[in-house]
Amino acid sequence: MKLGLYGGAFNPIHRCHLVVAETARTRLGLDRVLFIPTGDPPHKPPSELMPAAHRLEMVRLAIAPFSYFQLSDIETGRAAKSYTIDSVRTLRASHPADTRFIFIIGLDAFADIASWREPERLLELCDFAVVSRPGCLFKSLEKLPMLGITDVAALERLDGGRAEAQEIRLKGGTSLWGLPIPPCNASAQDIRKRLTQRQSLENLLPAGVESYILRHNLFGGGAPQ
Repeated sequence: MKLGLYGGAFNPIHRCHLVVAETARTRLGLDRVLFIPTGDPPHKPPSELMPAAHRLEMVRLAIAPFSYFQLSDIETGRAAKSYTIDSVRTLRASHPADTRFIFIIGLDAFADIASWREPERLLELCDFAVVSRPGCLFKSLEKLPMLGITDVAALERLDGGRAEAQEIRLKGGTSLWGLPIPPCNASAQDIRKRLTQRQSLENLLPAGVESYILRHNLFGGGAPQ
């Protein structure tokens, strides 16, 4: 079993989240992708987030058409601060020992992994599927000593768009998979801004998610003007 772990605030989940999950699934041959909305993330004030119940429901609606996408409340159900290392340990304990875990993450967020809780242990517990982000270079990862990347040519192939999925072995024995994808024009921040200003959301959200947001007047949104 190859299980993708896709964490995020999903505040709200949008079209590009689904593109990233589908890209990782198809290029890496994942059996399932588990969407894990954050609970109380250490790096974001809680006031920036919709209540977990809303974010969970929006993810459920977004992934409903896809049998290989599943939803987990492992982080939203925690009363304490939510850390990725805790979730990965819990998931490993509840899955067969031969399950291969691949954590899906944007390049900008992964470049900051040294600030996470127990980053070196996390790198030993799962592989990472790192998705390209505008303005970020894979080559910057060679500057992170904890990764131990020596194959600079592989990083350059990713930055040049010459590989769809490039495996790079890390010094802890796990793998980093670089996944270059075309820039996606949806962001949760922009969607929240559009909602507050009653602007069009065309092609940004799954239909069920857009209906849910408007029905519950989330993010200060109502029907676009």
